Amino acid sequence: MKYSTAMAEFNARFTGKRVSVIGIGVSNRPLVTLLTEAGAIVTARDKKPREALGDVAAEFEACGVRLVTGEGYLDGIDDEILFRTPGMRYDHPKLREAVEGGAILTSEMQVFFELCPATVIGITGSDGKTTTTTLISEMLKAEGKRVFLGGNIGRPLLPDLTEMTADDYCVIELSSFQLHTMTLSPHIAVITNLSPNHLDYHTDVREYIEAKFNIFLHQKAGDRLVFNHQSRSSLDTILTETVTMSSLPHTYSTFNAYKPKASPDDVSEEDGMIYCGDTPVLATSDIKIPGRHNIENYMAAIAALWGIVSVESIRKVARTFGGVPHRIELVRTLDGVAYYNSSIDSSPSRTLAALAAFHGKPLILLMGGYDKKLDYTPLGSPLCRLAKTVILTGATKNAIKEAILSSPDYRKGAPEIYVTDSYADSVALAHRMAREGDTVLLSPASASFDAFKNFEERGNFFKSLVNALTEKE
Repeated sequence: MKYSTAMAEFNARFTGKRVSVIGIGVSNRPLVTLLTEAGAIVTARDKKPREALGDVAAEFEACGVRLVTGEGYLDGIDDEILFRTPGMRYDHPKLREAVEGGAILTSEMQVFFELCPATVIGITGSDGKTTTTTLISEMLKAEGKRVFLGGNIGRPLLPDLTEMTADDYCVIELSSFQLHTMTLSPHIAVITNLSPNHLDYHTDVREYIEAKFNIFLHQKAGDRLVFNHQSRSSLDTILTETVTMSSLPHTYSTFNAYKPKASPDDVSEEDGMIYCGDTPVLATSDIKIPGRHNIENYMAAIAALWGIVSVESIRKVARTFGGVPHRIELVRTLDGVAYYNSSIDSSPSRTLAALAAFHGKPLILLMGGYDKKLDYTPLGSPLCRLAKTVILTGATKNAIKEAILSSPDYRKGAPEIYVTDSYADSVALAHRMAREGDTVLLSPASASFDAFKNFEERGNFFKSLVNALTEKE
């Protein structure tokens, strides 16, 4: 469907309709503009007070948008269509009340999928989403394709719709929050892996995984699903209760860094070479970014794009791509000590992957942050084996400390454990303790919201502290 045709249908659907857009964040602002241009009667709702919204409040009101802000922003909803912000659950009592009264609940991402004329590649998973999304985008660009990159990676794509054609590619990172209520799936869906996460939002692990499944449950014949072979048990356990993999209309392939290929479509790694089926694709030694988990990210990207991009384009990206900020990012080397920023590591599974990238090196680890109600026990033994020193701060400091102390591998002083009041104190302490040959790694295993707006702000703060350090006497 061409964009002009889809847009005409969109306008017809929303002209004269009473619509509430809940949450005036980055992704929903273009949506408000699109709805007002379509002739909808728009109310924009946000928990922040009006003055905290800045110029956008005046801009919306000038376009005829009604603003409802502050603590009562969800009161009196009588609109016909509701767009929820991804961070708000679909079953919030106020939303449920509105839906029971006849309102339709949808989202900005749902509308984008309905309107987009390009080939959509969606990536989700517990870890590795952003790197895999970026790799897919870079490989397509290396092949000469026009690519639109966005979604949970930080950029809304609705404003770009007028430029898109059927020959283009949209590469979209999708969170469980965005997928939770989706009724459309991308043409190519990638699940990097599955492990417990966001249990402060989801009711349990099962709901979290089921939300991820929407990335492929609505695919059509000819679409493609790529998933980590290690996630197959999670897929099968839940899917068999409703639908089996073989009954779905798409084709699918797996990638697996720890097991030989199971079918001609699988991507596998053997003796330092990544294969697609029997075709050698990429030597792992050519991958510039460190870590075993990044080999898996490359395997996922290769499986998604096999037959679309050439082996030459894949190899070109591997040899030149230096990684995404805040993911095992080398900040500087000072006094023979390497300082790495991996602020994206907001769960134990991410920190475990980061630890593997530094196996055998004296490691001083900076950890702790906002509590997402995750289990930190799996970190205990790896930290005892791999970390020289662990410096803790934030709401999860005690949980991580207990995971270390209760590990059967713990011996007094191995690792040394320190607790500080802030990341600034943690960096200062790491600097005093580090010796030539050590590595200092920020890998919090926790979210950032107890002290920072997001993991990017936390990572940038860490980098500013590290770059301000001076050589020791």
